[in-house]
Amino acid sequence: MTNSSPASTDSPPEIDPAAEPTRETESRDVEAAAKRAKAEKIGRYVAMFVMPLLMVSMLVGGYLAAMHSPAPHNLPVAVSGSAQQADSFAEALESADADGIEVRIVDTADDARQLVLDREVASAVALGDGTATLYTAGAAGASQASTVTAMLAPQVLASGLSLQTEDIAPLPAKDMAGLGAMFMTTALMLAGYMPLSLALSNSPELMRFRRFVPLLAGWSALISALVWTVVGPVMGIVEGHTAAVLGICWLAVFAVGSVQLFLTRILGPMAVLIGMLFLMVLGVPSSNMSMSVHTMPGLYPFLHSFLPAAATGESLRSVLYFDGNGAGRHLMVLVIGAVAALLLTLGIDAAKRRRKPDAKPLAVNVASLHGGPRPKSRAWRYVTLGFLPLTMVVMMLSLMLGAMYQPTPRDMPVAVVGATAEQAEQAVAGLEENMSGLFDLRAMDSADDARDQVRDRTITAAYVLPSAENPASTLISNQAAGISAQQVVNRVFTQVAAGQQMELTTQDVAPLPTMDSMGMSTMYLAMGWIMAGFMIIIVGSTAQPASRPLRKLVPIVAGWAVGYSALLWVIVDVFVGAIDGHFLALWGAGVVAIFCVGMFTAVLERLIGMLAILPAIGILMFLGIPASGAAMSIYMEPEFFRVLHGFLPMPAAVESIRSILYFGGDTVGSHLLTLGIWGAASLVVLVIMDRIRPPRDTAWPVDDAPVEPAPERAEEKELAAV
Repeated sequence: MTNSSPASTDSPPEIDPAAEPTRETESRDVEAAAKRAKAEKIGRYVAMFVMPLLMVSMLVGGYLAAMHSPAPHNLPVAVSGSAQQADSFAEALESADADGIEVRIVDTADDARQLVLDREVASAVALGDGTATLYTAGAAGASQASTVTAMLAPQVLASGLSLQTEDIAPLPAKDMAGLGAMFMTTALMLAGYMPLSLALSNSPELMRFRRFVPLLAGWSALISALVWTVVGPVMGIVEGHTAAVLGICWLAVFAVGSVQLFLTRILGPMAVLIGMLFLMVLGVPSSNMSMSVHTMPGLYPFLHSFLPAAATGESLRSVLYFDGNGAGRHLMVLVIGAVAALLLTLGIDAAKRRRKPDAKPLAVNVASLHGGPRPKSRAWRYVTLGFLPLTMVVMMLSLMLGAMYQPTPRDMPVAVVGATAEQAEQAVAGLEENMSGLFDLRAMDSADDARDQVRDRTITAAYVLPSAENPASTLISNQAAGISAQQVVNRVFTQVAAGQQMELTTQDVAPLPTMDSMGMSTMYLAMGWIMAGFMIIIVGSTAQPASRPLRKLVPIVAGWAVGYSALLWVIVDVFVGAIDGHFLALWGAGVVAIFCVGMFTAVLERLIGMLAILPAIGILMFLGIPASGAAMSIYMEPEFFRVLHGFLPMPAAVESIRSILYFGGDTVGSHLLTLGIWGAASLVVLVIMDRIRPPRDTAWPVDDAPVEPAPERAEEKELAAV
């Protein structure tokens, strides 16, 4: 019988000639995809380190370069008087400090006064018959007024003239340090540029020109109303000028937002670094609000003429203290900047449309700010976007400005030293009648013991009464422990000695070095440590979510702390020259501070995602800086901050640096223990949290539902088997 069945199954299958090239193509595609994934992974880790490195380095290096050792440079001063008298005095001033002072001779004392009111000069000297009147304007800058007085007063006295001083534009009692306009300016700059970086990453559809401009106008109105409400009705720092203040605040936010929109068009996400550089790192020092630009390097007076922070601060100062005199030219800077930025943005958008009419919309890089899946409601997403910078502004004004805008001594510890305990107690009783609540006066009978307590920062100063061996009173103070406290006790006890008709001599147990004459290096190096700790977590959680599991996070943060603490020392010592030496001690303390702050921030990030930046900055910076005593003595702030001084990381970092630089490391151990407790407690909490709910190590998808991995194709299975 003939077998008519189909061909035997043992025969080899037919091979499609086109199959092999297809498999080779797919293999190459898989390899290319793997290379792209690897490159993306590396790029995300690089971004995790590069962004905080650039941000913190710019801030610390920029601020310290501007303010660590202020010295007058071409400080403008007007002189009036008879021709011979004015010429002779001007020549004496320029001979004493040719680079520090720029003298303008005017005809009359009224002309000199007006130049001061116009802020064309920092001070004026009106010469008369045997007298000289020194005119200053405290509202034009408290530090500038004190600097120019210290320069001119000795020259007046050396000329044989009696000196009279007059502050023709004093600061109000509710803002005696002039910090109101400065913090308003900083908050407005922050509110202008910060929302754009968030919107670009989370909701790029808001960056379309026709949608963005009206949103920016509304946002500017909201921020201006908020800033005015906090500093005006709530805190009472600003009184009157409501319409003008609201208008300046609106224009400032709108102008900064417009410029930042233009920068995002040409630089994308990197625009946040450029904005931070010109608005904060260079802008705040050159604003002339915290320190006179004439005491900074020559770059800053130039930047003062066109940067928005300077234009905003000077406009507010003009309206609040000088009846609007001089505001016009600063407002024009903001107007021109806003108009130019918007026109340039329109031009860039038109060019892009011509080049790519079917361009894809911008990609979403951050699905959500709260650490969970992307909100389904656009309204909720937009509310979250606004909530973050809005809360940041409120915290800055209420916490930092609220702590420092009325710097009055409150129970500042000062020893009164007599030959006997009874003499000291009698002196204390007499002083407390006139200074109740200002100082915590402590009777002592040993000047050496008092000096030791001043040195170890147990007390702020010691007032030693005259004795048979020393007929003059002596004031012992400690500049390195805090220059603001020293200035207060010097001023008050100079008046006390004058009232008692006694000569006063001063002794400083730890004067600051010339390279850090304001003690700024302590504060900014500590800020660098704290910022490096929380920035690596905030940036890393979004740039590289794979770093979030604890087994990866701990070595990453530890390595970052080791490397960046060394780099910060190089910036502050080698590049800026604000400190000298102490590498090992500062490096070790910085490693501890950065790591412990990173662990604390990681706990917050586990709970609320990127919004952790709010409690992190609120606790570590906005509460930490006033409580540290670095910018202002804790005895000149509300008592609440005195309590926080012993617990928060920022004060521990500041006191560690201060102890290492100026006091032989006498108290470093206790402050490192404070930092260690924060770090260890946070690490324990992280372990517990991760055991309960392991952290997500991939980014949330842009759509509402998590993306499931695609099923593996048959061809990929075969390639995997091979």
